[in-house]
Parts: sequence; structure tokens; C-alpha cells
Amino acid sequence: MAIDNQTFTAGATASSGVVSGPVVVRRRPGRSTWLPPLLAFVAIVGVWYAIAAGFDAQKRGFLWPYPHAVLYAAFAEPTAVSQIYPALMNTVLVALTGLVIAVVLGVAIAVLMAQARWMERSFFPYAVILQCVPILAITPLIGSIVGYNFVGKVVVTVIISLFPLIANTLFGLQATDKGQRELFQLQNASRWTLLAKLQAPAAMPSFVVGLRNAAGLSVIGAVIGDQLMGQGSPGLGTAIAVFSSRIQAPETWAALLIASLFGVAVFLIFGLLGRLAVGKWFDLG
Repeated sequence: MAIDNQTFTAGATASSGVVSGPVVVRRRPGRSTWLPPLLAFVAIVGVWYAIAAGFDAQKRGFLWPYPHAVLYAAFAEPTAVSQIYPALMNTVLVALTGLVIAVVLGVAIAVLMAQARWMERSFFPYAVILQCVPILAITPLIGSIVGYNFVGKVVVTVIISLFPLIANTLFGLQATDKGQRELFQLQNASRWTLLAKLQAPAAMPSFVVGLRNAAGLSVIGAVIGDQLMGQGSPGLGTAIAVFSSRIQAPETWAALLIASLFGVAVFLIFGLLGRLAVGKWFDLG
């Protein structure tokens, strides 16, 4: 366990009878935060080059490209770039639209279930079922109902990213201090006052965690929905499918790389927004 700016007071020893004073153990800031990820990255790149060299030696280099070939296709190769980045913009639109709808629905459902235990017992099992339904199995059904277009992709994104918002927001609303709730009840506070002035502020840290997780899932939902729907404005899912069907390994991995970077960026941005919102009084980890 890392020790940072913690003070320990040693007791008297039986042998020497000396009482030691407070000992402050300090860890040099930033020393171990970047080194392990950097070493892991170097190891991953080294293994990737080794695997690519093995495929290349077997005359199958077209199946596993070298990392530098992937980077070139992702950022410099004109044909690949002209397809990947317009597709990225379409994926961003689907992901953000689905995330906004999921936030509205998730918070509304959580607030409804937090009003009474019977509401939670009635509706929460269906939220769990929605989370457990294999999205690959119901995507054709979604497409046949709402269409294999932008709306269908957004519906897939909402389904994938909805549950973390419901579960975390509901947990936060129900985790308020019992004594504080009783104090509001003694003052004859209405349900709206209890929700607005006690439960909602207390639920903010849990909501932010759910939002951060849902933001990452929305990217996955947008890519999967685009790949399975296959119609409308092409996104990264369609680009990955097209490159893969043409056995263009560098371009396929490049599209995967851009999708992953987009997911990481969304996760970090919403994590930063969460820290700015509640980080002053609650550690989000």
C-alpha cells in the first residue's frame, strides 16, 4: 500500500525504553504514477512487434500489421483518413445523443423508484433484465421497429448505457443519512423539498460515477449499433466492417484505435467534469 504524507508514532520499546517521536514518511509525488503505465505500454508494443514479425515470417503479414503501419493508416494515409474521421463524427453524434437520452431516462427512473420501496421492487428487476438482454440478439428487432438508421443506433446506445445511470443514481438517492431524513420529516418537508435539498445533492457523487461509466458504454453502443445496423450515415462500426471485409488490416486496426481513443477521451472528460462538480468534498477515485 502506498504511503503518502502519513505520520506514525512509535511506542516505547521494551529493550531500549526509548520513546520515538513522530516519524513522517513521504512518498515522492508523481514517481510511481507514470512509470508503470509507460513500462506496460513498452511491453505491449514489443509483444505486438514480435507477433507481427511472426505473421510476417509466415507470409501472413496482412493479418497482423506492425504498430507503425497502424499509426500511419490512422493519422497519415489519405484514403484511410478520409473514411475514418467522417465516420468518427457520425459515431460521436450517435454516442452523445444516446448518452443524453440515457441520462434523462436514467435519472427519471431512479427518482421514481426512490420515492417508495414498492416502486423499486416493481421496476428495478426490469432494469436488470434490460441490462442482461444480449444486444446482438435484439438489434434486428430494434431495426425492424424503428428502422436501421440513426434512430435505431441511438436506441442501441441508450439500452447499453442506461443501467449504470439507474443503479448509481438510485443508490445515491437512497444513501442519505437517516438522521437527516428524520430531521426533514420533523419539519414537515414535502417530497419535493426532501428530493431537491437532501437526496439530490447527496446523490451527486454516485450519479457522476454512473455518468462516467455510461459515457464509456455509449461509445461501445454507438460502434456496435452502427456495425449491426449497417445503414444510414456510416460510423466507425461500418468502417471497421468494410476494412475487415477487404482484409485491410492496418486500416481495420486504425479504425479500432480511433474508436478506443474516442472512448478513453469520453471517459476522461466526464471523469474530469465529475471531479469539478463534486471533487471538492468527495473523492471519486
